[in-house]
Amino acid sequence: MLTYERLTEVLDYDPDIGVFTWKKSTTNCVRAGAVAGAVSGGYRRIKIDCRLYLAHRLAWLYQTRSWPPDMIDHIDGNKLNNRFRNLREATRSENNSNSKRPANNSSGFKGVSYRKQVGRWTAQITVNNKRSHIGYFNTPEAAHAAYVRAAKQSRGEFARFE
Repeated sequence: MLTYERLTEVLDYDPDIGVFTWKKSTTNCVRAGAVAGAVSGGYRRIKIDCRLYLAHRLAWLYQTRSWPPDMIDHIDGNKLNNRFRNLREATRSENNSNSKRPANNSSGFKGVSYRKQVGRWTAQITVNNKRSHIGYFNTPEAAHAAYVRAAKQSRGEFARFE
């Protein structure tokens, strides 16, 4: 496992802009002063000593001198915004709570879908891997308002509504 000492030996990190740069050239592909890593799967990944690391986890190690015990959440939902003030420790459930509306959502509102069988909109929320039915509504806006209330109550600071 990468240590804080090794990380700070090869990389500089600017917590205000969230960018890692190489301190020294380590291979033909790595130049001192260059931005470290590449984007893959929506995240910036940095290879150190033949092992890939997620930049947001490296930022946590760089700033706190210890690996996070669980997950690191991007507060604004932007996987490339690795400013330290945009990162926070999270459980898997909290990290999932801060996810954006799925791309295949047709209602336009997170937590809302149309039920043909009853001819109404429904709101649902998942907390700790348990899906809860909030209720049926005449409009998607009303269903979303109910979802927002439930998310604020059950997810607190990790609630995301869009």
